[in-house]
Amino acid sequence: MPLTFTPLIDSLPSTVPFVGPETLERRTGFPFRARIGANESVFGPSPKVIAAMQEAARDIWKYCDPENHELKAALAKHLGMAPENIAVGEGIDGLFGYAVRLFVEAGVTVASSLGAYPTFNFHVHGFGGRLVTTPYVNDREDPASLLDLARRENARLIYFANPDNPMGSWWDAAVVEDMIAKLPDQSLLMLDEAYGEFAPTGTLPPLDVSNPKVLRFRTFSKAYGLAGMRLGYAIGQADLIKAFDKIRNHFGVTRIGQAAGIAALADQGHLGTVVDQVKAGREAISAIARDNGLSPLPSAANFVAIDCGRDGTHAKRVLDTLLARGVFVRMPGVAPLSRCIRVTCGKPQDIEIFANELPAALKAAG
Repeated sequence: MPLTFTPLIDSLPSTVPFVGPETLERRTGFPFRARIGANESVFGPSPKVIAAMQEAARDIWKYCDPENHELKAALAKHLGMAPENIAVGEGIDGLFGYAVRLFVEAGVTVASSLGAYPTFNFHVHGFGGRLVTTPYVNDREDPASLLDLARRENARLIYFANPDNPMGSWWDAAVVEDMIAKLPDQSLLMLDEAYGEFAPTGTLPPLDVSNPKVLRFRTFSKAYGLAGMRLGYAIGQADLIKAFDKIRNHFGVTRIGQAAGIAALADQGHLGTVVDQVKAGREAISAIARDNGLSPLPSAANFVAIDCGRDGTHAKRVLDTLLARGVFVRMPGVAPLSRCIRVTCGKPQDIEIFANELPAALKAAG
């Protein structure tokens, strides 16, 4: 007899949230000259992290510590809280999957912004949730609109990123704190702070692990340069965090990943250097955009969204031409955000390639 999937699986499209640069390279048959589209840290991890990973590789025959004890202790010390308030997982994407599984089943409503980070939506659909959205306002996720939507639709979860991907926009901590204070009784806020290390002082609210209505998500993928390691963590009230143990993959974070996270936290000097390099990269990308008659959007992340001046069709032509010329960038997938392309802060040589190829791409796009 042929195998049959569940009705939910049969109802879902055969798709993934992102097409990776490796897939695009296989299609074109050549490697990208500048890989500045996936919001990776091209500056890489600290040399001390690489050394720690190499040392940990000697014991890779052992399973990892399923409790992530030492890494959680290091995070707790770094953040000024108890280990019981921290869950470690396979990047923010993996933690989103666990968090959605904790609260979402068939028919449960989840509120997000139209065009926000698609992997969160992927998990909502994958567990049978009902996703409702509200548009960005002035290229930013709008807290007031999200709260109104959650009240109107009785949403159990609200997704909100600060700083935001794909636009790089952000709100001051006071706005986020006001949003938390106004959460509907039935709603839990999923606060994505993946780009928090790059944001201006005063963007991230103080950590409050006494509030059972907020889960905050952070990562080692961006500023710490460990995107390929898949290592992230959730912060929240102890009972919320304990619930992750019921469903998480207890051996999902490798021994090498645990060692890398501990070493990364211990080298805050490297983190500061990366943040400075990203700031310089944002300024350089913005200057290139303006030199070509385009408008860079303000960004508190490690990328810059560039308004190409027309619509998504035009921006896609610009993007496709850049890809064909060996420059990997991405773009938002929903109008009106899709009028932009999004460029990750690269090394000076990456930015130089982008600067050289952008005029030709704009000309080819008409």
